[in-house]
Amino acid sequence: MDIVDYRHPDNYDTQQMVGAVAGMDLALATGRGETLLTDWPDIESPLVPEQQAFQLGERENRNPDFAWPDINQTAISQIDVFTANTIGEKEILYKIKQMLAVQPAWRFWIHLDVDVLDQTIMPAVDSPGSPGIDPSWLKNIGAQLLNNPLCCGMTVSVFDPDLDPGGCYAELIIEILEAMFLSRN
Repeated sequence: MDIVDYRHPDNYDTQQMVGAVAGMDLALATGRGETLLTDWPDIESPLVPEQQAFQLGERENRNPDFAWPDINQTAISQIDVFTANTIGEKEILYKIKQMLAVQPAWRFWIHLDVDVLDQTIMPAVDSPGSPGIDPSWLKNIGAQLLNNPLCCGMTVSVFDPDLDPGGCYAELIIEILEAMFLSRN
């Protein structure tokens, strides 16, 4: 389960050796990228089969110059930010739960990139953009997923504290996480 990145346009050149992998979490976890990072000794590859991955909030995939269209040729379930904002929170949760119901024994991990929020709400990130997912939706979606006994953890990334000298955006992240975790049974 990934709430946002597949590849980051500023750090991936298919003609060069990898120098950075930030923003490539989902690609690497599903076996795309340098072999050094995708094939581990004694561990079945990929770490996450693509049919077990869900991406919510991509905002560049409708751009004709989208740098990573190969994600659209995978079995990764996706709801881009435009569709998310059209169908709403309940339908997003329904689609995620449908994917999880396919294999009820699958454990899952949540990877939350806070740049899934609109840049007017969360500008202190490496890739700010608009539109974004509503913070109240994110709180509820996260809470419901964290409440699932098959959820084995969550990471939060791409926040840049150098872009938040007053700490107000860090406080927003804390507020969102607090709401997610306090809603757990």
